[in-house]
Amino acid sequence: MNHEQYKKLKEITGEIKSRIDENFDVSLILGSGYGSIIDGMGVIDRVKYSSIPGFPHSTIKGQRGEILTTKIEGKKILVFNGRFHFYQGYSLFEVTLPVRVSKLLGAKIIILTNAAGGINKDFNPGDVMIISDHINLMNNPLIGFSIEGYEVFVDMSQPYSPRLRNVAMYIARKLGIENRFKSGVYIATTGPSYETKAEIEFFKRIGADAVGMSTIPEVIVAKQEGLEVFGMSVITNMAAGITNLPLKHEDVLETMEKTKKILHPFFGLFLKRIITFL
Repeated sequence: MNHEQYKKLKEITGEIKSRIDENFDVSLILGSGYGSIIDGMGVIDRVKYSSIPGFPHSTIKGQRGEILTTKIEGKKILVFNGRFHFYQGYSLFEVTLPVRVSKLLGAKIIILTNAAGGINKDFNPGDVMIISDHINLMNNPLIGFSIEGYEVFVDMSQPYSPRLRNVAMYIARKLGIENRFKSGVYIATTGPSYETKAEIEFFKRIGADAVGMSTIPEVIVAKQEGLEVFGMSVITNMAAGITNLPLKHEDVLETMEKTKKILHPFFGLFLKRIITFL
């Protein structure tokens, strides 16, 4: 982020502040197919991305492209319903804008969600992987960072909060769906093409359990901003070579639709639990 981008960040945040309440406690970024989990939480504010000057637009099928706000037991939740991807041609500054806006609006915890391809053969489509660590094969959003007061040599030895991961597994056990919840390492490529069989074999050998095209730049920025991070992937398909089925985005959305029945109750209880940390 340079000074011109920092000025743009402040302008966008000011525009958002003029339309919604501020001083949020938790921020939630929803990936493909996750949009409906907010529907039962009682939306207070709804602002389309396209109505915010300078803010990127979400153009991926299965993402609604809007900012929502809600409350759970008096704690305010900020929701970005749809994310931006590097493969859409956005810069990593634009990709990570929701994270920096979240910090400026007061968030202390950020939840990042995505759909991913399973590499670990113990996974099945419809499983949920709590991200324990990651491997970055994208670029780094801190390259060229020039704003004083920020650390650029960000510690990434523990990017995903152990206590939030423990809460997630506790909630899964409480709901009786622990067999659908796994823990693993997420690897991100730029996309948008799916990976080859040889690439997946390589990823498996270096320790990856699931592969996607997002999230890691947001995590890096979240750590720079001092946010506590929770990340999760729904395994929507098995990656190339794990099965011989062709890969299609429509299959991703279909699996996400089927996974709603566990995601909705999980998020309701998970959010109620973590707000007790604030």
